Amino acid sequence: MSGGNNYQLPIVNYQLFTIFANCMNNTHKETIRIRFVSCAFMVLAIAIFKPFGLGVWQWQAYVHLLAIFALGMFSCFLTEVILRFVVRMPRSYDRGVGYIISRNLRFQCINTPLVSLLICLYRHFAMSDVVEGNKLSLSNYLETLVIIAFLSFAIGLYWRFKFRSRYLAAELEETRLLNEQLKKLQNSGQDSQITEEGSTNQVSQIILEGTTNEHVSLEISDLLYIEAVGNYVKVVNKHDGEVKTNMLRATMKQMEDALQAYPMIVRCHRAFMVNLGQVEQISSNSRAMQLVMHHTHDAIPVSRSNVHKLKELLG
Repeated sequence: MSGGNNYQLPIVNYQLFTIFANCMNNTHKETIRIRFVSCAFMVLAIAIFKPFGLGVWQWQAYVHLLAIFALGMFSCFLTEVILRFVVRMPRSYDRGVGYIISRNLRFQCINTPLVSLLICLYRHFAMSDVVEGNKLSLSNYLETLVIIAFLSFAIGLYWRFKFRSRYLAAELEETRLLNEQLKKLQNSGQDSQITEEGSTNQVSQIILEGTTNEHVSLEISDLLYIEAVGNYVKVVNKHDGEVKTNMLRATMKQMEDALQAYPMIVRCHRAFMVNLGQVEQISSNSRAMQLVMHHTHDAIPVSRSNVHKLKELLG
């Protein structure tokens, strides 16, 4: 190897170290800290109750506990890789509290059986020479899985309680920002309808037709929401200062096709389409999001699959 290459190698290593250090922001550090504390709690509980025949070991028990801790940390890293590249759920704090909680739940569902398998394999290869019952078997795996699942549940409760105030504050802030964005959208004049070709559509009157002779004629700005009811759709709109309800024999797909030129009319749920211009406020928490409508005060649910799309539209 030439002297030039020897000189460049430390520089490359330093650059890699710098990149790694820059990536280790506060979020990553907190995540590592949480994983470290969780694995330490798991090892502490195992040290206290001494499953897997740990009671027969002397000083070697500490070595096994250290190895189990390392396996726990490795399993957490491997689960993060699976979530990011297989499940397509990268770590993100920009998608709201619901996304964070859902991702943490998936993390536990993947990590628990994975770390149980790693510990069960370690029992077989490193601990079965003294304790015959540590041989690899389905019953041993199930035993390990039950223990780790219980510990994971306890650890999850601890972190949920610890971060409860943070989650509540984040939910309130997220809801406040969404309502601000909604008001801006309503006041920005975007309810002057835009066709697919990008030209302004000055016709505000629209006729919604079903598969039979029934039809509903209304001002597009007066539409509140549309709900699927069996083989019919319920069209709720204002008319002469009153709220009217009309039933049409049609599908939500037909309604979507008829209203696709109006960007303020969005599909927020399998059974609902709403006019964002008639939404009074957004109510949101970690379990669900709802759109509270003007005039009727009906709370229209937003399905989890449509939450991100709605946030992008409001943003």
